[in-house]
Amino acid sequence: MSPGAPGPAPGPGRLRPQLPSPLEPLDDERFARYGVQLLLKRDDLIHPDLPGNKWRKLAPNLTAAAGRTVLTFGGAYSNHLRATAAAGRLLGFPTVGVVRGQELAHRPLNPSLARCAADGMRLHFVDRRTYRAKAVPAGIDTSGMYVVPEGGSNAAAVHGCGALGRELNGLADTVAVAVGTGGTLAGLAAGLTEGGQAIGFPVLKGGFLGAEVARLQQAAFGGPAGEWRLDDRFHFGGYARTSPALEAFAAGFEEQHGLPVERVYVAKMLYGLTALAADGAFPPGTRVAAVITGQPSSSR
Repeated sequence: MSPGAPGPAPGPGRLRPQLPSPLEPLDDERFARYGVQLLLKRDDLIHPDLPGNKWRKLAPNLTAAAGRTVLTFGGAYSNHLRATAAAGRLLGFPTVGVVRGQELAHRPLNPSLARCAADGMRLHFVDRRTYRAKAVPAGIDTSGMYVVPEGGSNAAAVHGCGALGRELNGLADTVAVAVGTGGTLAGLAAGLTEGGQAIGFPVLKGGFLGAEVARLQQAAFGGPAGEWRLDDRFHFGGYARTSPALEAFAAGFEEQHGLPVERVYVAKMLYGLTALAADGAFPPGTRVAAVITGQPSSSR
């Protein structure tokens, strides 16, 4: 069989995900003092190799790929690349990862990329200008391949994330999620009904994600869907950036609740929610669900 030729459909359901993911009440005085109930939507427990929004976004794409080689994009520490490579190993289809940073081709692989390679992903390094073009670079023949964009966010992924909202209907009034590429928020908001609203906390600076969420909803649903908004105040300088205040908050949350807090996405979302509660953003009696989209890599 040629490398790009389709094999048997991989059937992502064979991985036996834990769905719906658990919804756990959390006793936290920073919310309780304002009459707000904090809930944790434990999407990090969906599957050990494809946790959180990675499962929700990848599963519909893998069904559409039907066993073909999957090509996708990511940075040197991309959770999406790792999840795609793991899915390829578990379900038996080839994977190709286009990695941002031509200079990385001549260095030892970091633990994240080494895991991708160990899971069978063929890595193709490109310079940052080429990567920003968001197109398959020259030299890669995509004949017979299924291409998934950076972060896995496309119309299929948005539909997959709609299930997250539907699982929370009637159980939460406000749902918070960290935002990287926008697909999870776009689907979550569409799945919420009964007056539920979604708040997205961007982990990148630049203020462009609102337009991206709107574009994804247009592609998936033909227009706006659900009630959502973004709060851009808690990116801490940009992707993978942190600060002593964020580190202290995450460490304190871990110590208080015994939950490992992933720093790139989850910590910023939880910090932002805590700040909103202190600002009186939630009326007494509000049920706020925080989506835990992943765990620290070291805890896996």
